[in-house]
Amino acid sequence: MKFSLLFLTLTFLCSSLLAQQRGNFNTSKNWTLNKKEIMYGIGATNFLGDLGGRNQIGTDYSLVDFDLKAVAMTGQLGYRYRFKPKWATTTTLYGGIVRGNDQFTEDHVRESRNLSFRSPIISLSQRAEFLIATKEAVGGRYRIPGVSRMKDRNFQFYVFAGVGLTYFNPQAELNGKWYNLREFHTEGQGLEGGPRQYRRFTFILPGGIGIRTGIGKLWRVGLELSLTKTFSDYIDDVSGNYYDPEILRSLYGDDAAYFSNPSVKNQNYFAPGFQRGDKQKDSYLYANIVFYKNLTYKPARLKYKRTPRYKTIGRYKF
Repeated sequence: MKFSLLFLTLTFLCSSLLAQQRGNFNTSKNWTLNKKEIMYGIGATNFLGDLGGRNQIGTDYSLVDFDLKAVAMTGQLGYRYRFKPKWATTTTLYGGIVRGNDQFTEDHVRESRNLSFRSPIISLSQRAEFLIATKEAVGGRYRIPGVSRMKDRNFQFYVFAGVGLTYFNPQAELNGKWYNLREFHTEGQGLEGGPRQYRRFTFILPGGIGIRTGIGKLWRVGLELSLTKTFSDYIDDVSGNYYDPEILRSLYGDDAAYFSNPSVKNQNYFAPGFQRGDKQKDSYLYANIVFYKNLTYKPARLKYKRTPRYKTIGRYKF
């Protein structure tokens, strides 16, 4: 609800601001000057899943469970093509880290569970953008002494949604060394009485809002906020119930037994067959500062040629 109210407020403010400005709004001349762009982004990501979270019972797909301690770095690279005044499509390669730790929360049960993870996230997505509000106008091309020229205007507020594919690989740390959790079958994946082994790839549905403004004819800068829903519940290697640690120990060693159940107190909560995670699919947030370079518009450059010198070939009589 808070996210929806924030979105509606931003939409209203941007629309009101644009309505008060004079100038061209997406004229056929102006919007075609930035049809093709390459984008670079850097920012932060936060995981919404079974691990970590606020000091309360976990919530699903909610900003309420935002965990500041679990924020990690992220980056993106993309190509944007604007095919209509109000529509664009973007191909985005996104990379970063998501993480979660039960020790980041003071919730009694989750803190006692003592699970933790980190995972790289590498995703490729295709999304559609709808420009809700825009202010675009091209200023004077040439600087003429004593004559004021109109400044460039480029402001866009938009929403986007798309589909994609993500690679992930949950890991956990023990004695300063990181281990790939999938190899330990921590919930008995692929074993008798356990669930199927999960894959390291999952489909995703990214969606969000963005705002950007021009800082010249060729460059723009903006901010994007996005929620990405995945179709896997194993981004953090936690989904179902506890498996017998002695079976895991006999098959995969002591580390497998430890990572399946590292609880340090109230261990009666975490016996084999008891709930280890929930069945909701994982998701993650990101907030990126994005820079765009225009590949379509090329500012005019005057090339001044020196006046040719004519050779004197003699004196004429008239």
